[in-house]
Amino acid sequence: MKEKNKMIILSLLIIIIFSASVIAANNEYTILTSGDTSKTIGWGIKRNNNHEQPDVGSENKKLLEQNDGICLGKDGEKNIYLTFDAGYEAGYIDKILDTLKENNVKATFFITSHYLNTALDKVERMINEGHIIGNHTCSHPSLPSLTDEEIEKEIMKLHQAVFEKFGYEMKYIRPPKGEFNERTLKKCSSLGYKTVMWSFAYCDWDEKKQLSIEEAKKIITNNFHAGEIMLLHSNSKTNSDVLDTIIKEARKQGYDFKSLDQFQ
Repeated sequence: MKEKNKMIILSLLIIIIFSASVIAANNEYTILTSGDTSKTIGWGIKRNNNHEQPDVGSENKKLLEQNDGICLGKDGEKNIYLTFDAGYEAGYIDKILDTLKENNVKATFFITSHYLNTALDKVERMINEGHIIGNHTCSHPSLPSLTDEEIEKEIMKLHQAVFEKFGYEMKYIRPPKGEFNERTLKKCSSLGYKTVMWSFAYCDWDEKKQLSIEEAKKIITNNFHAGEIMLLHSNSKTNSDVLDTIIKEARKQGYDFKSLDQFQ
């Protein structure tokens, strides 16, 4: 009973922490100034109309790319890179994976230690079906709040666990809460990781505040753009229900789904 209560408490904590992970997605971005390498940057975007690429902040984009990071592909290339943040398993991943398989789309799933430890069979299925497993750290902390040694532990402990279980080497990382700075980018790069931010996200992470299928479809399809790195959360029932429609609509509009390994 005690173990069950511990798991419930841990899951609630993960939900609370996870809920903050993409709040910055629709907010104004924070720009690094005056060469301050310790300042925390909260990733954000400013959406554009008519399927134009969003404004992700030129300085933030430059800093990211100077440190082996990505957030937005080539303009004019109608590619979409589908990514999911998976902090915990909520019961929708099989439907998501079924849809991806039916549509021959390869996605990237950024997982935490909690996800690995509680949904090992789901991670195995992701790998077996050709999806990319990305590192979302062990416990989902804001990386700028950690020392370099703590960052390495958060990343490499999960890296080693995935390798030991599946012989799989992760190479992409998504900073928890969308928070980073120059120091954390350099540290991730030194560990052999490419930092992956996003150019689209919406409020989909709270299971109790899900948009309707029609609302989700509208906001996602209205914001298709060239080189899009799409961030969705795998704990969203709405995402699992709307995904097939989204993929088909994107292809109807001339977009192609690529994996991060094909990023350009």
